[in-house]
Amino acid sequence: MKTFLKIFILLYFFIFTFHDSRAQFSQTLSTSSKKAKKFYRHAYEHYQLRNYQKAILSLDKALEVDNRFAEAIALKGDIAAEQNHMEEAIINYDQAVEILPDLDYNLYVILGNLKLLTGRYREAKRDYQLYLSYNRGPSNRRWQTEANINKCEFGMQMIANPVPFDPVNLGDSINTIHDEYINAIASDKQTLFFTRRLPTSAITSGISEKVEEDFYLSGLSPDSAWKLASNLGPPINTRGNEGAISISPDGQLLFFAACQRNDGLGSCDIYWSWKMGSNWSEPRNLGPAVNSAAWESQPSFSSDGKTLYFASKRTGGKGSSDIWKTELLPSGDWTIPVNLGDSVNTSGEEQNPFIHPDDQTLYFASKGHKGMGGLDLFFSRKNADGSWSIPVNLGYPINTSADEITLIVNSTGDVAYISSDKLGGKGRQDIYSFPLYEEAQPNPVTYLKGVVFDKQTENRLQARFELTDLKHNQVAVQSISDPIDGSFLVCLPANRDYALNVSRPGYLFYSDNFSLTGTRDQARPFLKNIPLQPIKVGETVILKNIFFDTDKYDLKPESYIELEKLLQLLQTNSSLRIEISGHTDSIGSEKHNLGLSQNRAKAVFDYLIAKGISYDRMTYFGFGFSQPIDTNKTETGRANNRRTEFRIVGR
Repeated sequence: MKTFLKIFILLYFFIFTFHDSRAQFSQTLSTSSKKAKKFYRHAYEHYQLRNYQKAILSLDKALEVDNRFAEAIALKGDIAAEQNHMEEAIINYDQAVEILPDLDYNLYVILGNLKLLTGRYREAKRDYQLYLSYNRGPSNRRWQTEANINKCEFGMQMIANPVPFDPVNLGDSINTIHDEYINAIASDKQTLFFTRRLPTSAITSGISEKVEEDFYLSGLSPDSAWKLASNLGPPINTRGNEGAISISPDGQLLFFAACQRNDGLGSCDIYWSWKMGSNWSEPRNLGPAVNSAAWESQPSFSSDGKTLYFASKRTGGKGSSDIWKTELLPSGDWTIPVNLGDSVNTSGEEQNPFIHPDDQTLYFASKGHKGMGGLDLFFSRKNADGSWSIPVNLGYPINTSADEITLIVNSTGDVAYISSDKLGGKGRQDIYSFPLYEEAQPNPVTYLKGVVFDKQTENRLQARFELTDLKHNQVAVQSISDPIDGSFLVCLPANRDYALNVSRPGYLFYSDNFSLTGTRDQARPFLKNIPLQPIKVGETVILKNIFFDTDKYDLKPESYIELEKLLQLLQTNSSLRIEISGHTDSIGSEKHNLGLSQNRAKAVFDYLIAKGISYDRMTYFGFGFSQPIDTNKTETGRANNRRTEFRIVGR
């Protein structure tokens, strides 16, 4: 709220010119008492020296002589406003204009600004209208006043139509007497990451203190309470300030902002680090593609494994700060950032993007969109063409006349977390959770969790994951398992059908599929360990993402993702020879199923031949229902028996 106050008070305060005119020419003051005028002049001298205590004493003496001395009451309002005592300022200003309505028409716009900041929308609108009724003042100030009237009307509308909001303080394990800012929650909802702002020295001037910002994390205990938070430690935390941490949904990458570092390119830059078992790598600056000579901060990494959203004041934006995105290339480089465009960014200020693991819902703070006063929280949905929908204000009382800056939402979309200093709490900014009302919820997300290991030695492996949206034939999520312990966590946004491919050089790829079409709630995760088979003669891979229509052998388009993986394997291992086999269930005659399985194997063979693989590296056979891997008495068993495989027959 203080930032917003400064914008309004400093912008208009100079117009209230008691100090240069009425203070110097006592005959223009509203009181007839020479004694009161004398005390007022003394008060003004103290005011100029910012000796507020003595100024107030002199003003009180002036008002003892004449309690309807409007200028003296207004100057008490000035002093209160400069000290951010807004309610006191409003009381004094209101009293001054009640005594002398034409004291100064500019005073009404100051009153309107103060009341807008404190959520007194109806009164603020009245004061703004009184200011406009004088039909004086610069056109830009009148335009801004009209815009503020619209904010008042919007604020009244929001209050009249509140949204559900029941915030719960996360308690002593998380919150302290100091500031805590929410940053991220793991996709499995078991770990919370936040920033704590701690003093590092005593207050030096009575005004400011030296502080240090560090990252903390807390795990969820079996009784669903948060454990005592611990410092994330080096190499992420340093003696300097770190803020705005973002953890990739798979937990393998960490992004944060740091300012004034030796390797910095601007005032604040974005850094990243890799998970190495239970440790993090030394952070690295994202480099000049992402970081500019301006301010970059507040990163949020998408579940697609490649897109980073962030706030920046770089040139080429639409306002004071905009939301941008950049993509991670296979080479490890970042693309030139792209502005999210007019739907999200305005000529005002946009901050704190949070892209939900559904990769479709963006939450952010804005001053430029229609709001209730300061920064409000909004959400926008990604359209089919990659553009963003018109943002929706999250509503009152989530948003208020104060600044609401930070919000994150858990993977299942039903619980949100905010930081606030206006809900009581343990100290300054505290972290709260609350059930997010349904209209503002993202698409549900579940996840696949486990470890990758060598099938023969059981050694843990680092491997590449790709989840492909079968309908659109596009990689939706990419990730890499931990290089030390082989662990992985891959988000699965609902309402899609996925092909899973896990690969590592020197190993046969692993494939699977997950059908989430039509699924609304996927709170239960997939827990699955992935065995990778070293490339050697005799090993077999079931191609689980090769699809045919019932009783047909034309490859469906959804099969091309898997076929390209097989093609890459053969291209990378140029001496590899394989046998492709087709299998059916036991429905139908033996002769029919033999022919069907033969033709399906041949369809795969023909695809690879068309892509340039030599005839002498491949054979194909149809085995009908002679080699079942499951029962033919259930539909699930029969589905498992209907399969296409390949076997290594030579290297």
